Amino acid sequence: MSFGPRQEYRLSGSGGQGLQLAAVILAEAATAIGKEVVQTQSYGPEARGGASRSEVIISDWPIDFPELESPDVTLCL
Repeated sequence: MSFGPRQEYRLSGSGGQGLQLAAVILAEAATAIGKEVVQTQSYGPEARGGASRSEVIISDWPIDFPELESPDVTLCL
């Protein structure tokens, strides 16, 4: 999947659904093929069931602004 030199992904859902792990796997896969990557995560204090969000930015060039501007892909569980 290719959207251009910068791709932004947002994964959101409930804690315990594997969103954080999915984001880490996506980020590591992009790093393995030589891309620049930023991965952030946010979650509540609950072990399971609380709000969970992870964001991944993948770029061909160094990432100067590590926040999502306009996600290319949003996954909501």
